[in-house]
Order: sequence, then structure tokens, then C-alpha cells
Amino acid sequence: MLWVALHLPSLGEATLENVAAWTCRFTPRVSLEPPRELVAEIAGSLRYFGGAIPLLHALREGLRELGVEGSFALAATPRAALWRARGGGARFEALPLSVMGCDDRFFRSIGVATIGALLRLPRDGLAKRCDRCVLEDLDRARGVLPEPRAFFSPPPRFRATLELAAEATHAEGLLFAARRLLLQLEGLLAARQEGVRRFVLVLLHRKEKATPVEVGLASVAGDAERFLQLLRERFASLPLAQPVQALRLEAEGFAPLHARSIGLFGDPSAEEEHWARLLERLRARLGRESVHGLATHPDHRPECAWRRVEPGEWDPRQPPTTGPRPLWLVEPAQRVDQAAFALLAGPERIESGWWDGDDAKRDYFVARSADGSMAWLYREAGEWFLHGLFA
Repeated sequence: MLWVALHLPSLGEATLENVAAWTCRFTPRVSLEPPRELVAEIAGSLRYFGGAIPLLHALREGLRELGVEGSFALAATPRAALWRARGGGARFEALPLSVMGCDDRFFRSIGVATIGALLRLPRDGLAKRCDRCVLEDLDRARGVLPEPRAFFSPPPRFRATLELAAEATHAEGLLFAARRLLLQLEGLLAARQEGVRRFVLVLLHRKEKATPVEVGLASVAGDAERFLQLLRERFASLPLAQPVQALRLEAEGFAPLHARSIGLFGDPSAEEEHWARLLERLRARLGRESVHGLATHPDHRPECAWRRVEPGEWDPRQPPTTGPRPLWLVEPAQRVDQAAFALLAGPERIESGWWDGDDAKRDYFVARSADGSMAWLYREAGEWFLHGLFA
């Protein structure tokens, strides 16, 4: 077995649980050592990362992006790895006794300052002059005694807060701080092999109510860079009424994140994913209600013969029609002088809407305007209206 210990004296705004959840992307065998340490068994992950050095490099770079600093160390037991991490990675025998976390005044009084010097003392005499836990910790660190560890389980929801170094007055200035929270979320999702369809970034102000910024995705995802891109689109049209002093990221409702296999002769699923990402970017920039699909609706009134649907949704039902219909409707219909048009076909009687209070009694005609374009007119209560244009 091979253990890596993380000694994190300055966690910053990240919590030990969030860092542990992020570390689970490297191995599922992560154990907490509160308040600012954790250990992880990585023997089973070495082949995937190409060895211990590349794994430690990825671990160090990832924690740097999270804004977390600390020291790392490897050892065959979790206790030895923790002590080495506290001692800056020094050789086990050269570590100062302070890394053990025990009262070392007696040992210093007899000139014993390192673990190596402590191990050279007669064990029987040592057992009479120090607590039993000191010898047990030494034996666990050397692998003589087993050290059962409780492993951390990534939670089913995410919530993390980040205090800003200074109040932000522009939404674009929040992206750097938000990225740290999104990376923590990415690590948790990677550990659970799951993704999300939405997350909420809450902007916390000093005096005003918090401002929630909801981001929706077209498909389940767990990529922090994709999250950040959508958040950037939302921020592009988001004015800040008050300065922001902190951010809180919330996500729940995780869903399985399935790996995709690339086809040899094209990849239709990948093309669908590209369209899905375009859709989510448009919704992030323009608003969810501004981007939608269209479907027909069974109503004789032309302005009521369609409805909004989710993009990709399709309804085989067709509206009841008997005559030609233009592709372009004028909304609202414009009052016109019938003398400016030459009537070519009609009338088509449409009488509908009595059940919803918008009763329509119209006679529709296909007509040609003075400039030669084809128009769709209707007559109602003795007045003429332009309601559509043919291509």
C-alpha cells in the first residue's frame, strides 16, 4: 500500500470535506484527519496517472487552482505519511518529535529530538516513561500495528462559500473566484461519477438580499470549464445592483454521467451534444424563456395555432386548416385599406375562440399588393386587416 498525506495549514475558504471530495477524483480511499489534514491510499491509482510523481503533480496543481496550499508526503502507512507531511517531507527517522502531536518535553530534556533517536531508545524503558499511545503511534507508523481508517463518502449535494478579498462591483470580476468553487464541484462530481443539469451561484451582498444566478445545462455534465463558460454568458447580461462580498455555490440532484464511445464513421451522439451545448449557451446569454422550440396547436385562429415547447420536442398533431397559410404572420394584425389589394382567393370563414373569451369571426382572402407581394387579409366587423405575408 502507498499513502499520500496532505497537510493543509491554510485551507482558506475551502472546507476539509470539500477538499476531500475533490481528492476522491484520484482515489476513493480518502480519510479525513481533522482539522486540516487528510490521507489517501493511491496504490491502485498509480497506473492510471503514470506513477506517483505525475499523480502528486496533478494533485499539487489542482489544489493550487482551488487556492489551497500545503505540503505532501508519501509513505507505506497513513500515520507515517501524515508525520512526513507535517515535517515538510523529511526522511522518517529525521522527523522532529513535534510531528507526532504528543508532549515531547521529557524527550527533549534527555536530548531526544527526532523519531530516529526515539526508536533507538530501549523499548522497555520507553514504555515505563511515556504514554502507551506514543508507542502505539510509532508502531502504526512503522506498520507493526494496523491502523484502520474510516473512508470519506462524497455527499449527494454540494454547497460551498467563498469570501472575496475585496468587494466586486462587476459581474465579470467574479469569474476567477467562481472558478475555484466550480473546481470543487467538479471534483465531487468526478468522485461520484455523476453530473448535474443545473447549479446556482448565489451572490452575497453586505446589505441587500442575496442574488441567485441559476445556470441550466442541456445535458448532464461535470466539467468545470463548461460550467464557467455558461456562467460567463450569464454574467454578460447581469448588472450588479450592489457590490458582492462573497459567493455561494449550490448544486444537487446529481445524475449518472455516462462515458461516450466515439463511432468509427461519424458520431451522431457527439453532434447532438454540440447542438445541446449551443442551446445551453444561448439560454445562458438570452434567458431560458427566449430560446424554445415551436410546435403546432389545434386551433383555427392562426395566432393560436402554435405553442412553445422544449427544443427537440415534437407533436404530430396538426392544426385544422382548409386553405393556404403564409409562413409569416403579422402580429398584431394591421388595419389596411382593401382598395390597395387585389383579392385573388377567398373568402375562408374562421369562426372560433368563443370558449376563451377571444371570439373571432373572420373572412380570410389571399390578395396581391401594389408591389406584387402576396398577402393574407381578413375582414371582420366591416374592417380589413393584414395578417400574413406569403414567401
